[in-house]
Amino acid sequence: MGALRTLRKLVVIEPLQPDAYSVLECRPDIEWNVVDHEPPIRLAAAIADAHALTVRVGPLTEDILDAAPNLRVISRHGVGYDNVPVEYCTERKIAVAVTANANSTSVAEHAIHLMLSAARAGAEADSAVRGGNFAIRSRLVGRELCGKTLLVVGYGRIGQKVAALAEAFGMNVVVHDPYVAIPQPCSHTVAERLEDGITSSDIVSLHLPLTPETKGLLGPAELDLLPESAIVINVSRGGLVDESALVSRVKEGRLFGAGLDTFETEPLAADSPLLDEPRIVLSPHSAALTDNSLKAMGILAIRNAIDGIDGKLNPAMVVNPEVLD
Repeated sequence: MGALRTLRKLVVIEPLQPDAYSVLECRPDIEWNVVDHEPPIRLAAAIADAHALTVRVGPLTEDILDAAPNLRVISRHGVGYDNVPVEYCTERKIAVAVTANANSTSVAEHAIHLMLSAARAGAEADSAVRGGNFAIRSRLVGRELCGKTLLVVGYGRIGQKVAALAEAFGMNVVVHDPYVAIPQPCSHTVAERLEDGITSSDIVSLHLPLTPETKGLLGPAELDLLPESAIVINVSRGGLVDESALVSRVKEGRLFGAGLDTFETEPLAADSPLLDEPRIVLSPHSAALTDNSLKAMGILAIRNAIDGIDGKLNPAMVVNPEVLD
């Protein structure tokens, strides 16, 4: 009689795209279940015997994770991880994995979509036509992307795709990354300092995680360094841009507009000044939410969880790779 297999437990916090679970069909040694992001006490009970978790946008606190002494890996559905206490996980030797390049194309395309929408005053034009004001066409003057200079801040997987797409539009691309060395030779102009890139760029697109160092990266001083009629794009994390400073400069005509997919507070409050500025195009943190991207992220989130259980995680997927040692 063969030895009994020791079951490992995976808890999926917040449902994934259905195809993601097919990865588990060949792993009868893994017991798994799906839970919503419950209140902390109930969530702690749900993960008490878990060896691996997947999580989407709901926060995981240290108190919740304290309830899971056997936890080896937290697999984040996406590339941001500000809802996971990484330092605490590192202390406990829990790997925090992300779905690396699964959503890169989707987010990069959304950044270009926001650039086009902001440059052509898309939100304002749409609202006017729906309200019967077709004559707005004689007042609204859009801007072409071709020939403009784009500063890509953060030259990771998504930033690199944005740069490539922008070049297809005939844009001049400048890149800056304060935390990762940009590979050389680089086909784009490299700005060593953020200030150097900002002063000569028509559009700034942010592709960085939110950390204490990056919070308020584009504050009043940085926004004032931009040329007049510049555009700001943020598909990364709210908090990278000072929203009140951005709104005031767009209202004053100091900046042409902006495109934001992420916000300091989500969902946006009903009295947010962003809602009253038609030159700021808004989307509900949905840059990564395409059919292709959701499927790829779900599958990779499960695979990362399984690899964490097996001790075979790809270090390129792990934000705290030191725990793998």
